[in-house]
Amino acid sequence: MKLCRNCKKAFWPYLMILVIAGVAGFLTWMTLSLSGVADQQGLLISVIVSLTVGATLLHYVVSCLRRHCQEWGHQHQAQKS
Repeated sequence: MKLCRNCKKAFWPYLMILVIAGVAGFLTWMTLSLSGVADQQGLLISVIVSLTVGATLLHYVVSCLRRHCQEWGHQHQAQKS
C-alpha cells in the first residue's frame, strides 16, 4: 500500500529524521575529533553514520505511516488493477 496524500504531507516525522541523524553525525564527529582521528577521516565516518541513521529512520517512519494510515481514517482512492 502506498502512502496517501495526508501522510505524504506530514513533515514532522521527516524533520525529526533530519534532526536525529544530524545529532548522531555531530556526536560521532565530536567523539572522533577528541579521539585524535584525522579530520578528513572523522568527517567521512560522521557523514556515513548520519546517512545510515537517516536511512534507517526513514525506512521505519514510512513503514509506520503505511501501517497506521487506515487506522487514522485517511481516505484512499480505489487502486486500479
